[in-house]
Order: sequence, then structure tokens, then C-alpha cells
Amino acid sequence: MSGVKKSTSAKIKLRGLLNQPDNRTCADCGAPDPKWASANIGVFLCLKCCGVHRSLGTHISKVLSVALDEWSDEEIDAMIEVGGNSSANSIYEAYIPEGYTKPGLNASNDERRKFIKSKYELQEFLKPSLRITSGKDSSSSSTQSNISGKILDTILSNSTQKTVQSTVISSNLNPVWNEELMLSVPSNYGPVKLQVYDHDTFSADDIMGEAEIDIQPLITSATSYGNPEMFGNMQIGKWLQSHDNALMEDSIVNIIDGKVKQDVSLKLQNVECGELYLELEWLPLDQ
Repeated sequence: MSGVKKSTSAKIKLRGLLNQPDNRTCADCGAPDPKWASANIGVFLCLKCCGVHRSLGTHISKVLSVALDEWSDEEIDAMIEVGGNSSANSIYEAYIPEGYTKPGLNASNDERRKFIKSKYELQEFLKPSLRITSGKDSSSSSTQSNISGKILDTILSNSTQKTVQSTVISSNLNPVWNEELMLSVPSNYGPVKLQVYDHDTFSADDIMGEAEIDIQPLITSATSYGNPEMFGNMQIGKWLQSHDNALMEDSIVNIIDGKVKQDVSLKLQNVECGELYLELEWLPLDQ
């Protein structure tokens, strides 16, 4: 019985959020009375824009019906934390460059797709003043013997790659780097790609596995809250584990002691076994 009450209470919260003035129209095209929502982005959507969101994949936008689908308490809490359409659009539509027009009610599917893909997947309308630090307290394990490990972090964009490299840990099956690597994030950023190598002195290094990190949840959560020093310790976002990514479990974005941090546990890809643990920290460029 307690589970039913909890679910009913959660749905009441969702209805209350939907009834806020800014959530009574679609976040992307302005159509009235939206019946759908993106649970991980935190916006309410009309049926036409909902279809485009579904085509992006659940790793970008997890679409649910407000009335028909079952919502977890965590999904509803995440919607409430974002605050709705106005709050989300202040991030995803921070500036819309020349050549882009927000679709209206009668926009074609191609017009909606171009705008929504640029807004959420490519994130071309975000403020380009963000960076993260990564690689702290990282470790990798493998069945290979006598690994001399190093790790590369690369942030990918449409036009360039920015790469940093850890030090080499010699002859260790479970190397712990315990160091900071810093990457500047371009406005058209993609995922952070991590590669683990077996270092060889006299021949080319052998790659031991790789994984990608979607940094959108970190950046979106951080910019939603502004100055993290104004808040106490709290959860502000989540990157959900799925078959489309290398996560071993959901990765939580937290404010800890006035800093935005995210612990990530990854299963290395293209290798028989291996795991990687690291912490991301977000910093604005003026810090």
C-alpha cells in the first residue's frame, strides 16, 4: 500500500509541475497543452516534438507520457530539480545564432528535427564558457599481466580534438593514477573518449580498452544551478546506465562542498575485461 501512495504522490508532483505557466506549452515549438516530457532533460513536449526526441535515442532524451507511462520517483524528482521549460531553455537556448529559427506550431518535421538535434544533441546553443577536470582517483583493472598503464582523455568536437595524457604506472595490474587532467570544453563538444594503454618501451603502446563519457548531464546540471557555492551538498543530475553506454551503474552529479562533481564507473569497451573509475569536476572558465 505504501508503494501505491508513493506513486500517487509522485504523479501529483508531476501534475503540479506541468500546471506551471511556462510548462503549459511545448519547450521546443510552443504548442499548447503538452502531453509528453523528456525525463532526463526536464522539459514538457507536444506530440510532434516528442517524435523527434524519440529519434535522438534515450541516451539523449528519454521521452515519457505524462498521463500514460509509469514514472519513477527519481525521474519525477529530476524533472522538479530542473524546474521546467523556462529553466531548461535558459540553458539549451542560451543563445541561438544566426541561421537558426525556433520552430513554430506549424513547422515541418524537418524543421523541428534540425532545431531539436542542434539544441539537445549537438548543443549548439549553450554558452561556450565551460570546462571540466577529469582523471582524478582513476583506476583500471585487467587480466593482462605486468601492465605499464597510461590513460588518455580526449574531448571530441566537430572541428578538433583536445587530448591530455596521464603518467605511466609501471608493472601494475590495478593502476591508480590519482592525478588531475584538465580539458577545455569547446562550444560544439562531443563525448570525452578515454583510452587505456599498455606502455611499451621499445615498441608501439598496445591499447587495453576504451570508453566514452557523455558530459552533457554534468554541464547541464551545473549550468542549471549557477554558482554551486550557494547550495549545500545535494544531487543535481544523473547520467543513466543503458545498453548504449559503458556505464556500470547510474552516474550521479552532485554538489559537494561548493563544487559540482560526478563519479563515473565504466566498463572498458573492445577488450575482454577491464574497469575504469574516475571523478569529473566542472569549473567555469573564470575560476
